[in-house]
Amino acid sequence: MVHPLRPRALALAAALAALAAVPATAWSQAEPLPPAGGTLTPPASNEVDDAAAFNAGLFYEVLVGEMAVGVGDPGSGQALILNAARQSNSPQLYRRATEMALQARAGNQALLAAQAWREAFPESRNANRFVLQILVALNRIGDTLPYLRQEVETTPAPSKPVVFLSITQLYSRASDKALAAQVVEQALQSQLSDAAAGPSAYAAIGHMQLAASNPTAALEAVQKAEVLSPGNGASALLALELLENGHRGAEPLVARYVEKQRGADMRMAYARVLLGQDRLEPAEAQLTAITRETPDYADAWFTLARLNAQQQRWPAAEAALQRFDALIPQLPNAGTQRSARTESALLHALIAQKENRYAPALQWLDSIEDGAQMLNVQVRRASILAQQGQLDQARAVIQAVPAATPQQQRQRLQAEVQLVREADQPALAYALQSTLLQQFPQDSEIAYDTAILAEKIGRYQEMEDLLRALIARDPSFHHAYNALGFSFAERGIRLDEARTLITKALEAAPNDPFIIDSLAWTEFRSGNLPLAQSLLEKAFALRPDAEIAAHLGEVLWSSGQQRQARDVWKKALALNPDNDTLRETLQRLGVKP
Repeated sequence: MVHPLRPRALALAAALAALAAVPATAWSQAEPLPPAGGTLTPPASNEVDDAAAFNAGLFYEVLVGEMAVGVGDPGSGQALILNAARQSNSPQLYRRATEMALQARAGNQALLAAQAWREAFPESRNANRFVLQILVALNRIGDTLPYLRQEVETTPAPSKPVVFLSITQLYSRASDKALAAQVVEQALQSQLSDAAAGPSAYAAIGHMQLAASNPTAALEAVQKAEVLSPGNGASALLALELLENGHRGAEPLVARYVEKQRGADMRMAYARVLLGQDRLEPAEAQLTAITRETPDYADAWFTLARLNAQQQRWPAAEAALQRFDALIPQLPNAGTQRSARTESALLHALIAQKENRYAPALQWLDSIEDGAQMLNVQVRRASILAQQGQLDQARAVIQAVPAATPQQQRQRLQAEVQLVREADQPALAYALQSTLLQQFPQDSEIAYDTAILAEKIGRYQEMEDLLRALIARDPSFHHAYNALGFSFAERGIRLDEARTLITKALEAAPNDPFIIDSLAWTEFRSGNLPLAQSLLEKAFALRPDAEIAAHLGEVLWSSGQQRQARDVWKKALALNPDNDTLRETLQRLGVKP
Protein backbone atom coordinates (compact mmCIF):
# COMPACT_ATOMS: atom_id res chain seq x y z
CA MET A 1 0.00 0.00 0.00
CA VAL A 2 1.47 3.28 -1.12
CA HIS A 3 2.08 6.02 1.38
CA PRO A 4 0.49 8.99 -0.40
CA LEU A 5 2.11 11.79 1.57
CA ARG A 6 5.35 12.47 -0.21
CA PRO A 7 5.00 14.01 -3.67
CA ARG A 8 6.40 11.67 -6.24
CA ALA A 9 8.81 12.83 -8.94
CA LEU A 10 7.67 12.57 -12.54
CA ALA A 11 8.41 9.46 -14.55
CA LEU A 12 11.85 10.86 -15.18
CA ALA A 13 14.38 10.21 -17.94
CA ALA A 14 17.41 8.21 -16.92
CA ALA A 15 19.90 10.75 -18.21
CA LEU A 16 21.63 11.06 -14.86
CA ALA A 17 20.26 8.34 -12.62
CA ALA A 18 20.50 5.12 -14.63
CA LEU A 19 24.08 5.21 -15.85
CA ALA A 20 25.26 2.15 -17.74
CA ALA A 21 28.14 0.12 -16.35
CA VAL A 22 30.67 1.07 -19.04
CA PRO A 23 34.36 0.97 -18.02
CA ALA A 24 35.94 4.43 -18.15
CA THR A 25 39.54 3.34 -18.70
CA ALA A 26 40.44 6.20 -21.03
CA TRP A 27 38.80 8.82 -18.78
CA SER A 28 40.38 7.96 -15.48
CA GLN A 29 41.24 11.62 -14.86
CA ALA A 30 37.76 12.91 -15.66
CA GLU A 31 35.66 14.30 -12.83
CA PRO A 32 33.03 11.67 -11.93
CA LEU A 33 29.40 12.63 -12.11
CA PRO A 34 27.48 12.14 -8.85
CA PRO A 35 23.90 10.90 -9.05
CA ALA A 36 21.26 13.60 -9.31
CA GLY A 37 18.36 13.90 -6.93
CA GLY A 38 15.89 13.89 -9.80
CA THR A 39 15.55 14.76 -13.45
CA LEU A 40 13.13 16.62 -15.65
CA THR A 41 11.41 14.59 -18.33
CA PRO A 42 12.63 15.70 -21.75
CA PRO A 43 9.70 16.56 -24.01
CA ALA A 44 9.11 14.65 -27.19
CA SER A 45 11.81 15.89 -29.52
CA ASN A 46 10.88 17.91 -32.58
CA GLU A 47 14.52 18.24 -33.56
CA VAL A 48 15.06 16.49 -36.92
CA ASP A 49 18.43 15.57 -38.36
CA ASP A 50 19.43 17.00 -41.70
CA ALA A 51 20.09 13.73 -43.48
CA ALA A 52 22.00 15.50 -46.23
CA ALA A 53 24.63 16.53 -43.69
CA PHE A 54 25.71 12.91 -43.27
CA ASN A 55 28.40 12.13 -45.76
CA ALA A 56 30.41 8.95 -45.82
CA GLY A 57 33.12 10.44 -43.62
CA LEU A 58 30.72 11.43 -40.90
CA PHE A 59 28.96 8.09 -41.05
CA TYR A 60 32.32 6.37 -40.62
CA GLU A 61 33.17 8.66 -37.67
CA VAL A 62 29.91 7.84 -35.91
CA LEU A 63 30.41 4.13 -36.54
CA VAL A 64 33.97 4.19 -35.17
CA GLY A 65 32.77 6.19 -32.16
CA GLU A 66 30.13 3.60 -31.29
CA MET A 67 32.64 0.79 -31.78
CA ALA A 68 35.09 2.54 -29.44
CA VAL A 69 32.46 2.58 -26.72
CA GLY A 70 31.74 -1.08 -27.33
CA VAL A 71 35.37 -2.06 -26.77
CA GLY A 72 35.75 -0.06 -23.56
CA ASP A 73 37.06 3.31 -24.80
CA PRO A 74 34.14 5.67 -24.14
CA GLY A 75 36.36 8.76 -24.09
CA SER A 76 37.50 8.38 -27.67
CA GLY A 77 34.06 7.29 -28.79
CA GLN A 78 32.35 10.28 -27.22
CA ALA A 79 34.86 12.68 -28.76
CA LEU A 80 34.19 11.25 -32.23
CA ILE A 81 30.42 11.47 -31.80
CA LEU A 82 30.64 15.06 -30.53
CA ASN A 83 32.80 16.02 -33.49
CA ALA A 84 30.26 14.44 -35.84
CA ALA A 85 27.48 16.37 -34.09
CA ARG A 86 29.26 19.66 -34.64
CA GLN A 87 29.91 18.93 -38.30
CA SER A 88 26.40 17.67 -39.05
CA ASN A 89 24.58 20.05 -36.67
CA SER A 90 22.56 17.05 -35.52
CA PRO A 91 20.68 17.33 -32.21
CA GLN A 92 20.48 13.54 -32.02
CA LEU A 93 24.25 13.22 -32.16
CA TYR A 94 24.70 15.98 -29.57
CA ARG A 95 22.36 14.07 -27.30
CA ARG A 96 24.19 10.81 -27.97
CA ALA A 97 27.54 12.41 -27.15
CA THR A 98 26.10 13.79 -23.91
CA GLU A 99 24.61 10.47 -22.92
CA MET A 100 27.85 8.62 -23.68
CA ALA A 101 29.70 10.90 -21.26
CA LEU A 102 26.99 10.37 -18.66
CA GLN A 103 27.26 6.61 -19.07
CA ALA A 104 30.98 6.89 -18.42
CA ARG A 105 30.29 9.06 -15.35
CA ALA A 106 32.39 11.83 -16.85
CA GLY A 107 30.66 14.93 -15.56
CA ASN A 108 32.74 17.66 -17.18
CA GLN A 109 32.70 16.01 -20.62
CA ALA A 110 28.93 15.54 -20.37
CA LEU A 111 28.52 19.20 -19.48
CA LEU A 112 30.70 20.35 -22.40
CA ALA A 113 28.70 18.22 -24.83
CA ALA A 114 25.36 19.43 -23.49
CA GLN A 115 26.48 23.06 -23.60
CA ALA A 116 27.64 22.62 -27.19
CA TRP A 117 24.25 21.15 -28.00
CA ARG A 118 22.47 24.10 -26.37
CA GLU A 119 24.68 26.63 -28.16
CA ALA A 120 23.82 25.00 -31.47
CA PHE A 121 20.11 24.84 -30.59
CA PRO A 122 19.44 27.61 -28.04
CA GLU A 123 15.67 27.01 -28.12
CA SER A 124 15.96 23.28 -27.46
CA ARG A 125 14.28 22.30 -24.17
CA ASN A 126 16.06 18.95 -24.34
CA ALA A 127 19.50 20.55 -24.51
CA ASN A 128 18.68 23.07 -21.79
CA ARG A 129 17.39 20.35 -19.47
CA PHE A 130 20.50 18.25 -19.90
CA VAL A 131 22.73 21.21 -19.02
CA LEU A 132 20.55 22.02 -15.99
CA GLN A 133 20.53 18.45 -14.72
CA ILE A 134 24.26 17.96 -15.16
CA LEU A 135 25.06 21.19 -13.34
CA VAL A 136 22.88 20.09 -10.42
CA ALA A 137 24.49 16.66 -10.41
CA LEU A 138 27.91 18.32 -10.30
CA ASN A 139 26.62 20.46 -7.41
CA ARG A 140 27.26 23.68 -9.32
CA ILE A 141 24.01 25.12 -8.01
CA GLY A 142 24.91 28.78 -8.49
CA ASP A 143 25.43 28.21 -12.23
CA THR A 144 21.97 26.73 -12.80
CA LEU A 145 19.86 29.90 -12.59
CA PRO A 146 19.72 30.87 -16.30
CA TYR A 147 18.97 27.30 -17.33
CA LEU A 148 16.30 26.85 -14.68
CA ARG A 149 14.77 30.17 -15.64
CA GLN A 150 14.61 29.07 -19.28
CA GLU A 151 12.98 25.80 -18.26
CA VAL A 152 10.35 27.68 -16.26
CA GLU A 153 9.64 30.18 -19.05
CA THR A 154 9.34 27.56 -21.81
CA THR A 155 7.14 25.11 -19.90
CA PRO A 156 3.56 25.12 -21.24
CA ALA A 157 1.03 26.43 -18.72
CA PRO A 158 -0.79 23.10 -18.17
CA SER A 159 2.51 21.39 -17.32
CA LYS A 160 3.84 23.99 -14.92
CA PRO A 161 2.51 22.55 -11.63
CA VAL A 162 4.05 19.17 -12.28
CA VAL A 163 7.35 20.64 -13.56
CA PHE A 164 7.60 22.95 -10.53
CA LEU A 165 7.22 19.90 -8.32
CA SER A 166 9.96 18.07 -10.22
CA ILE A 167 12.26 21.05 -9.71
CA THR A 168 12.22 20.44 -5.96
CA GLN A 169 13.18 16.82 -6.63
CA LEU A 170 15.97 17.90 -8.97
CA TYR A 171 17.61 20.08 -6.31
CA SER A 172 17.00 17.67 -3.42
CA ARG A 173 20.66 16.57 -3.17
CA ALA A 174 22.21 20.01 -3.41
CA SER A 175 24.75 20.38 -0.62
CA ASP A 176 23.92 24.07 -0.09
CA LYS A 177 20.17 23.94 0.53
CA ALA A 178 19.92 27.68 1.19
CA LEU A 179 21.56 28.50 -2.15
CA ALA A 180 19.31 26.01 -3.93
CA ALA A 181 16.24 27.65 -2.36
CA GLN A 182 17.50 31.08 -3.45
CA VAL A 183 18.08 29.93 -7.04
CA VAL A 184 14.64 28.31 -7.31
CA GLU A 185 12.92 31.38 -5.87
CA GLN A 186 14.71 33.68 -8.35
CA ALA A 187 13.81 31.42 -11.27
CA LEU A 188 10.14 31.34 -10.27
CA GLN A 189 9.70 35.08 -9.67
CA SER A 190 7.88 35.62 -12.96
CA GLN A 191 5.24 33.03 -11.97
CA LEU A 192 4.28 34.32 -8.55
CA SER A 193 1.55 36.69 -9.65
CA ASP A 194 -0.11 34.18 -11.97
CA ALA A 195 -3.32 32.83 -10.44
CA ALA A 196 -2.92 29.50 -12.21
CA ALA A 197 0.82 28.83 -11.84
CA GLY A 198 1.51 30.94 -8.75
CA PRO A 199 0.33 28.52 -6.04
CA SER A 200 2.52 25.74 -7.44
CA ALA A 201 5.44 28.14 -7.73
CA TYR A 202 5.02 29.26 -4.12
CA ALA A 203 4.72 25.62 -3.06
CA ALA A 204 8.00 24.78 -4.81
CA ILE A 205 9.68 27.71 -3.07
CA GLY A 206 8.24 26.57 0.24
CA HIS A 207 9.48 23.01 -0.22
CA MET A 208 12.97 24.35 -0.95
CA GLN A 209 12.90 26.60 2.12
CA LEU A 210 11.77 23.74 4.30
CA ALA A 211 14.62 21.61 2.95
CA ALA A 212 16.93 24.52 3.84
CA SER A 213 15.67 24.38 7.46
CA ASN A 214 13.77 27.64 7.10
CA PRO A 215 10.20 26.70 8.08
CA THR A 216 9.24 30.34 8.66
CA ALA A 217 9.90 31.15 5.00
CA ALA A 218 8.10 27.96 3.97
CA LEU A 219 5.03 28.96 5.98
CA GLU A 220 5.12 32.42 4.41
CA ALA A 221 5.09 30.75 0.98
CA VAL A 222 2.01 28.75 1.99
CA GLN A 223 0.24 31.88 3.15
CA LYS A 224 1.05 33.77 -0.06
CA ALA A 225 -0.20 30.86 -2.15
CA GLU A 226 -3.44 30.88 -0.17
CA VAL A 227 -3.91 34.61 -0.79
CA LEU A 228 -3.39 34.04 -4.50
CA SER A 229 -5.68 31.01 -4.72
CA PRO A 230 -7.47 29.97 -1.52
CA GLY A 231 -7.78 26.25 -0.92
CA ASN A 232 -5.39 25.12 -3.64
CA GLY A 233 -3.86 21.67 -3.47
CA ALA A 234 -0.22 22.75 -3.89
CA SER A 235 -0.20 24.88 -0.75
CA ALA A 236 -2.16 22.22 1.16
CA LEU A 237 0.51 19.65 0.31
CA LEU A 238 3.27 22.00 1.49
CA ALA A 239 1.30 22.73 4.67
CA LEU A 240 1.03 18.99 5.26
CA GLU A 241 4.79 18.63 4.90
CA LEU A 242 5.28 21.47 7.37
CA LEU A 243 2.94 19.73 9.78
CA GLU A 244 4.81 16.46 9.33
CA ASN A 245 7.98 18.31 10.34
CA GLY A 246 6.33 19.50 13.55
CA HIS A 247 5.10 22.97 12.52
CA ARG A 248 1.55 23.00 13.83
CA GLY A 249 0.87 26.50 12.51
CA ALA A 250 0.25 24.97 9.07
CA GLU A 251 -2.39 22.53 10.30
CA PRO A 252 -5.48 24.78 9.97
CA LEU A 253 -4.83 25.05 6.24
CA VAL A 254 -4.64 21.27 5.90
CA ALA A 255 -7.80 20.80 7.95
CA ARG A 256 -9.72 23.35 5.86
CA TYR A 257 -8.53 21.77 2.65
CA VAL A 258 -9.60 18.21 3.51
CA GLU A 259 -12.98 19.39 4.75
CA LYS A 260 -13.60 21.38 1.58
CA GLN A 261 -12.22 18.94 -0.98
CA ARG A 262 -13.07 15.69 0.83
CA GLY A 263 -10.39 13.84 -1.11
CA ALA A 264 -9.61 10.43 0.39
CA ASP A 265 -5.91 10.51 -0.55
CA MET A 266 -5.26 13.83 1.16
CA ARG A 267 -7.27 12.80 4.21
CA MET A 268 -5.26 9.60 4.38
CA ALA A 269 -2.00 11.53 4.16
CA TYR A 270 -3.21 13.83 6.94
CA ALA A 271 -4.20 10.85 9.08
CA ARG A 272 -0.77 9.25 8.63
CA VAL A 273 0.96 12.44 9.73
CA LEU A 274 -1.25 12.59 12.81
CA LEU A 275 -0.51 8.95 13.59
CA GLY A 276 3.19 9.62 13.19
CA GLN A 277 2.81 12.30 15.87
CA ASP A 278 0.83 9.93 18.13
CA ARG A 279 -2.25 12.14 17.84
CA LEU A 280 -4.61 9.23 17.80
CA GLU A 281 -7.95 10.95 18.31
CA PRO A 282 -7.75 13.42 15.38
CA ALA A 283 -6.22 10.66 13.22
CA GLU A 284 -9.19 8.45 13.98
CA ALA A 285 -11.54 11.27 13.03
CA GLN A 286 -9.91 11.54 9.60
CA LEU A 287 -9.95 7.78 9.06
CA THR A 288 -13.61 7.60 10.05
CA ALA A 289 -14.41 10.40 7.62
CA ILE A 290 -12.71 8.48 4.80
CA THR A 291 -14.65 5.31 5.55
CA ARG A 292 -17.87 7.33 5.56
CA GLU A 293 -17.18 9.36 2.40
CA THR A 294 -15.25 6.70 0.45
CA PRO A 295 -16.28 3.36 1.93
CA ASP A 296 -14.25 1.31 -0.58
CA TYR A 297 -10.92 2.95 0.44
CA ALA A 298 -9.14 -0.15 1.75
CA ASP A 299 -6.15 1.58 3.35
CA ALA A 300 -8.40 3.57 5.67
CA TRP A 301 -10.15 0.44 6.97
CA PHE A 302 -6.89 -1.37 7.66
CA THR A 303 -5.30 1.64 9.34
CA LEU A 304 -8.44 2.10 11.44
CA ALA A 305 -8.27 -1.56 12.44
CA ARG A 306 -4.66 -1.16 13.58
CA LEU A 307 -5.51 2.03 15.45
CA ASN A 308 -8.32 0.29 17.32
CA ALA A 309 -5.99 -2.61 18.10
CA GLN A 310 -3.38 -0.20 19.42
CA GLN A 311 -6.00 1.15 21.82
CA GLN A 312 -7.07 -2.40 22.71
CA ARG A 313 -10.54 -1.94 21.27
CA TRP A 314 -10.60 -5.47 19.93
CA PRO A 315 -14.22 -5.75 18.66
CA ALA A 316 -13.90 -2.44 16.80
CA ALA A 317 -10.57 -3.56 15.37
CA GLU A 318 -12.10 -6.83 14.19
CA ALA A 319 -15.05 -5.04 12.57
CA ALA A 320 -12.80 -2.65 10.63
CA LEU A 321 -10.55 -5.51 9.59
CA GLN A 322 -13.50 -7.48 8.21
CA ARG A 323 -14.42 -4.46 6.06
CA PHE A 324 -10.84 -4.41 4.81
CA ASP A 325 -10.96 -8.13 4.01
CA ALA A 326 -14.02 -7.56 1.82
CA LEU A 327 -12.11 -4.98 -0.22
CA ILE A 328 -8.97 -7.05 -0.82
CA PRO A 329 -10.24 -8.48 -4.15
CA GLN A 330 -10.53 -4.89 -5.44
CA LEU A 331 -6.84 -4.12 -4.83
CA PRO A 332 -4.89 -3.51 -8.03
CA ASN A 333 -2.86 -6.70 -8.52
CA ALA A 334 -2.24 -10.18 -7.19
CA GLY A 335 0.92 -9.19 -5.32
CA THR A 336 -0.83 -6.38 -3.46
CA GLN A 337 -3.74 -8.66 -2.63
CA ARG A 338 -1.41 -11.36 -1.31
CA SER A 339 0.43 -8.84 0.89
CA ALA A 340 -2.88 -7.46 2.16
CA ARG A 341 -4.15 -10.92 3.10
CA THR A 342 -0.92 -11.59 5.01
CA GLU A 343 -1.09 -8.32 6.96
CA SER A 344 -4.77 -8.93 7.69
CA ALA A 345 -4.14 -12.47 8.94
CA LEU A 346 -1.42 -11.27 11.30
CA LEU A 347 -3.74 -8.64 12.75
CA HIS A 348 -6.63 -11.12 12.99
CA ALA A 349 -4.31 -13.44 14.93
CA LEU A 350 -3.32 -10.66 17.32
CA ILE A 351 -6.94 -9.71 17.98
CA ALA A 352 -7.94 -13.32 18.60
CA GLN A 353 -4.96 -13.81 20.93
CA LYS A 354 -5.81 -10.72 22.97
CA GLU A 355 -9.36 -12.02 23.33
CA ASN A 356 -7.94 -15.38 24.51
CA ARG A 357 -9.26 -17.15 21.42
CA TYR A 358 -6.10 -19.14 20.84
CA ALA A 359 -7.37 -21.71 18.34
CA PRO A 360 -8.67 -19.10 15.84
CA ALA A 361 -5.46 -17.12 16.30
CA LEU A 362 -3.39 -20.15 15.32
CA GLN A 363 -5.68 -20.82 12.35
CA TRP A 364 -5.06 -17.33 11.06
CA LEU A 365 -1.32 -17.87 11.38
CA ASP A 366 -1.56 -21.22 9.58
CA SER A 367 -3.26 -19.47 6.65
CA ILE A 368 -0.20 -17.29 5.92
CA GLU A 369 1.86 -18.63 3.01
CA ASP A 370 4.30 -15.75 2.60
CA GLY A 371 7.73 -17.12 3.52
CA ALA A 372 9.12 -13.61 3.98
CA GLN A 373 6.79 -13.25 6.97
CA MET A 374 8.02 -16.40 8.72
CA LEU A 375 9.65 -14.56 11.62
CA ASN A 376 6.55 -12.41 12.23
CA VAL A 377 4.32 -15.48 12.09
CA GLN A 378 6.49 -17.44 14.49
CA VAL A 379 6.82 -14.51 16.87
CA ARG A 380 3.03 -14.29 17.07
CA ARG A 381 2.80 -18.07 17.51
CA ALA A 382 5.40 -17.91 20.28
CA SER A 383 3.56 -15.04 21.96
CA ILE A 384 0.41 -17.16 22.08
CA LEU A 385 2.35 -19.98 23.74
CA ALA A 386 3.95 -17.60 26.24
CA GLN A 387 0.57 -16.12 27.11
CA GLN A 388 -0.51 -19.64 28.05
CA GLY A 389 2.51 -20.04 30.33
CA GLN A 390 4.63 -22.05 27.88
CA LEU A 391 7.63 -19.71 27.70
CA ASP A 392 10.24 -22.41 27.00
CA GLN A 393 8.23 -23.76 24.07
CA ALA A 394 7.68 -20.19 22.86
CA ARG A 395 11.41 -19.46 22.86
CA ALA A 396 12.06 -22.72 21.02
CA VAL A 397 9.64 -21.64 18.27
CA ILE A 398 11.59 -18.42 17.68
CA GLN A 399 14.98 -20.13 17.94
CA ALA A 400 13.91 -22.56 15.20
CA VAL A 401 13.39 -19.78 12.65
CA PRO A 402 16.17 -19.99 10.00
CA ALA A 403 18.62 -17.08 10.15
CA ALA A 404 21.35 -17.24 7.53
CA THR A 405 22.67 -13.68 7.78
CA PRO A 406 23.86 -11.59 10.74
CA GLN A 407 20.87 -9.29 10.22
CA GLN A 408 18.44 -12.20 10.38
CA GLN A 409 20.19 -13.53 13.48
CA ARG A 410 19.87 -10.12 15.07
CA GLN A 411 16.15 -9.91 14.29
CA ARG A 412 15.56 -13.40 15.68
CA LEU A 413 17.36 -12.62 18.94
CA GLN A 414 15.57 -9.28 19.28
CA ALA A 415 12.27 -11.11 18.85
CA GLU A 416 13.23 -13.51 21.62
CA VAL A 417 14.21 -10.63 23.92
CA GLN A 418 10.86 -8.95 23.30
CA LEU A 419 9.02 -12.19 23.98
CA VAL A 420 10.80 -12.63 27.32
CA ARG A 421 10.19 -8.99 28.26
CA GLU A 422 6.48 -9.38 27.60
CA ALA A 423 6.53 -12.50 29.79
CA ASP A 424 7.83 -10.30 32.63
CA GLN A 425 11.23 -11.97 32.82
CA PRO A 426 13.51 -8.90 32.91
CA ALA A 427 16.63 -10.72 34.15
CA LEU A 428 16.45 -13.25 31.32
CA ALA A 429 15.68 -10.48 28.84
CA TYR A 430 18.74 -8.60 30.04
CA ALA A 431 20.95 -11.67 29.63
CA LEU A 432 19.76 -12.19 26.05
CA GLN A 433 20.10 -8.50 25.28
CA SER A 434 23.67 -8.51 26.61
CA THR A 435 24.49 -11.27 24.14
CA LEU A 436 23.05 -9.12 21.39
CA LEU A 437 25.19 -6.18 22.50
CA GLN A 438 28.31 -8.34 22.41
CA GLN A 439 27.52 -9.20 18.79
CA PHE A 440 26.75 -5.60 17.78
CA PRO A 441 28.73 -3.41 20.22
CA GLN A 442 28.51 -0.25 18.10
CA ASP A 443 24.76 -0.36 17.51
CA SER A 444 23.13 2.57 19.31
CA GLU A 445 19.64 1.07 19.47
CA ILE A 446 20.93 -2.19 20.96
CA ALA A 447 23.08 -0.32 23.52
CA TYR A 448 20.07 1.80 24.49
CA ASP A 449 17.79 -1.21 24.93
CA THR A 450 20.46 -2.95 27.00
CA ALA A 451 20.68 0.09 29.29
CA ILE A 452 16.91 0.14 29.78
CA LEU A 453 16.89 -3.54 30.73
CA ALA A 454 19.86 -3.03 33.06
CA GLU A 455 17.87 -0.37 34.91
CA LYS A 456 14.85 -2.67 35.00
CA ILE A 457 16.78 -5.20 37.12
CA GLY A 458 18.44 -2.55 39.29
CA ARG A 459 21.87 -2.43 37.64
CA TYR A 460 21.91 1.36 37.70
CA GLN A 461 25.65 1.90 37.31
CA GLU A 462 25.77 -0.33 34.28
CA MET A 463 22.79 1.52 32.83
CA GLU A 464 24.53 4.84 33.39
CA ASP A 465 27.81 3.60 31.90
CA LEU A 466 26.06 2.32 28.79
CA LEU A 467 24.12 5.53 28.25
CA ARG A 468 27.13 7.79 28.83
CA ALA A 469 29.18 5.71 26.38
CA LEU A 470 26.33 5.94 23.89
CA ILE A 471 26.14 9.73 24.29
CA ALA A 472 29.90 10.02 23.80
CA ARG A 473 29.77 7.87 20.67
CA ASP A 474 26.57 9.29 19.20
CA PRO A 475 25.76 12.75 20.65
CA SER A 476 22.68 13.05 18.42
CA PHE A 477 20.98 10.05 20.07
CA HIS A 478 18.71 12.19 22.22
CA HIS A 479 16.82 9.26 23.75
CA ALA A 480 19.94 8.42 25.76
CA TYR A 481 19.93 11.86 27.42
CA ASN A 482 16.26 11.47 28.25
CA ALA A 483 16.59 7.94 29.63
CA LEU A 484 19.49 8.85 31.92
CA GLY A 485 17.80 12.03 33.13
CA PHE A 486 14.51 10.25 33.80
CA SER A 487 16.31 7.51 35.71
CA PHE A 488 17.81 10.12 38.02
CA ALA A 489 14.43 11.83 38.43
CA GLU A 490 12.62 8.57 39.10
CA ARG A 491 15.09 7.77 41.88
CA GLY A 492 15.05 11.35 43.18
CA ILE A 493 18.79 11.85 42.75
CA ARG A 494 21.00 14.39 40.92
CA LEU A 495 17.95 16.36 39.86
CA ASP A 496 19.92 19.31 38.47
CA GLU A 497 21.83 16.98 36.18
CA ALA A 498 18.59 15.21 35.28
CA ARG A 499 17.09 18.55 34.23
CA THR A 500 20.16 19.36 32.11
CA LEU A 501 20.10 15.98 30.36
CA ILE A 502 16.38 16.07 29.64
CA THR A 503 16.54 19.66 28.42
CA LYS A 504 19.25 18.55 25.99
CA ALA A 505 16.96 15.81 24.70
CA LEU A 506 14.10 18.28 24.41
CA GLU A 507 16.21 20.53 22.19
CA ALA A 508 16.38 17.71 19.65
CA ALA A 509 12.69 16.79 19.94
CA PRO A 510 10.76 19.74 21.41
CA ASN A 511 7.33 18.18 20.95
CA ASP A 512 8.12 14.67 22.17
CA PRO A 513 5.47 14.03 24.85
CA PHE A 514 7.58 11.45 26.69
CA ILE A 515 10.55 13.80 27.01
CA ILE A 516 8.20 16.53 28.25
CA ASP A 517 6.87 13.95 30.73
CA SER A 518 10.45 13.29 31.91
CA LEU A 519 11.07 17.00 32.47
CA ALA A 520 7.77 17.29 34.33
CA TRP A 521 8.70 14.37 36.56
CA THR A 522 12.02 16.05 37.36
CA GLU A 523 10.15 19.21 38.37
CA PHE A 524 7.75 17.15 40.48
CA ARG A 525 10.65 15.49 42.29
CA SER A 526 12.14 18.95 42.81
CA GLY A 527 8.91 20.18 44.41
CA ASN A 528 7.83 22.43 41.51
CA LEU A 529 4.28 21.11 41.33
CA PRO A 530 2.62 23.88 39.24
CA LEU A 531 5.31 23.62 36.55
CA ALA A 532 5.15 19.83 36.63
CA GLN A 533 1.36 19.93 36.20
CA SER A 534 1.60 22.36 33.27
CA LEU A 535 4.18 20.24 31.49
CA LEU A 536 2.26 17.03 32.04
CA GLU A 537 -0.96 18.56 30.77
CA LYS A 538 0.91 19.57 27.62
CA ALA A 539 2.41 16.08 27.25
CA PHE A 540 -0.96 14.38 27.74
CA ALA A 541 -2.56 16.67 25.17
CA LEU A 542 0.14 15.69 22.68
CA ARG A 543 -0.16 11.99 23.49
CA PRO A 544 -2.95 10.51 25.62
CA ASP A 545 -0.80 7.80 27.18
CA ALA A 546 -1.43 5.79 30.35
CA GLU A 547 2.05 6.42 31.80
CA ILE A 548 1.84 10.18 31.25
CA ALA A 549 -1.64 10.12 32.79
CA ALA A 550 -0.29 8.19 35.79
CA HIS A 551 2.26 10.93 36.41
CA LEU A 552 -0.27 13.73 35.86
CA GLY A 553 -2.68 12.07 38.25
CA GLU A 554 -0.01 11.81 40.95
CA VAL A 555 0.94 15.48 40.57
CA LEU A 556 -2.73 16.48 40.85
CA TRP A 557 -3.17 14.18 43.85
CA SER A 558 -0.14 15.67 45.57
CA SER A 559 -1.48 19.16 44.87
CA GLY A 560 -4.75 18.41 46.65
CA GLN A 561 -6.75 18.04 43.43
CA GLN A 562 -8.02 14.55 44.16
CA ARG A 563 -11.15 14.69 41.99
CA GLN A 564 -9.17 15.81 38.95
CA ALA A 565 -6.56 13.13 39.67
CA ARG A 566 -9.22 10.41 39.73
CA ASP A 567 -10.64 11.67 36.41
CA VAL A 568 -7.21 11.47 34.78
CA TRP A 569 -6.56 7.99 36.16
CA LYS A 570 -9.93 6.80 34.83
CA LYS A 571 -8.85 7.97 31.38
CA ALA A 572 -5.54 6.15 31.85
CA LEU A 573 -7.30 2.91 32.79
CA ALA A 574 -9.43 3.22 29.66
CA LEU A 575 -6.28 3.67 27.58
CA ASN A 576 -4.23 0.82 29.06
CA PRO A 577 -5.28 -0.85 32.31
CA ASP A 578 -2.16 -3.05 32.26
CA ASN A 579 0.36 -0.20 32.25
CA ASP A 580 2.98 -0.95 34.93
CA THR A 581 3.49 2.68 36.00
CA LEU A 582 -0.24 3.23 36.32
CA ARG A 583 -0.81 0.10 38.38
CA GLU A 584 2.16 0.85 40.65
CA THR A 585 1.01 4.44 41.20
CA LEU A 586 -2.55 3.47 42.13
CA GLN A 587 -1.34 0.69 44.42
CA ARG A 588 1.23 2.88 46.16
CA LEU A 589 -1.30 5.68 46.75
CA GLY A 590 -4.07 3.23 47.67
CA VAL A 591 -6.46 4.73 45.14
CA LYS A 592 -9.26 3.04 43.23
CA PRO A 593 -10.56 5.57 40.66
